[in-house]
Amino acid sequence: QVQLVESGGGLVQAGGSLRLSCAASGSIFSINAMGWYRQVPGKQRELVADIISGGTTNYADSVKGRFTISRDNGKNTVYLQMNSLKPEDTAVYYCTSVISNRGYWGQGTQVTVSS
Repeated sequence: QVQLVESGGGLVQAGGSLRLSCAASGSIFSINAMGWYRQVPGKQRELVADIISGGTTNYADSVKGRFTISRDNGKNTVYLQMNSLKPEDTAVYYCTSVISNRGYWGQGTQVTVSS
C-alpha cells in the first residue's frame, strides 16, 4: 500500500549536480528512516546515504562531502543533493524507506555522469 516515487535522475557532466527526490505515498503511519542506495551492473546494491527519524545521517565514504541527504517529513519526501558528480557515480539510484517498521523500495532512477 506504500509507493515510493523517485524523480530527478538524468544525464549530467562530471562536476555537475543533480537532486533526487523520493516521495512516499499510500498508507503511512510513520516513517522511521529514508535513504538512497545505488547499483551498478555486476555489483551489489550499496548504501549511499540514509537519514533516520531523529535526523541523524549516514553517508558512504565515496560520497561524503559531495552528497547531502535531507527530508521533509510533512511531504514524506527525502532528497539527495548530489554535487561534484563523478563518472563513478553513474548508477541506478533507489529510494528506500522504513515505514511503520516495514521496508519499501522505489523502482530506481538512472543517474549517468559523463566525463
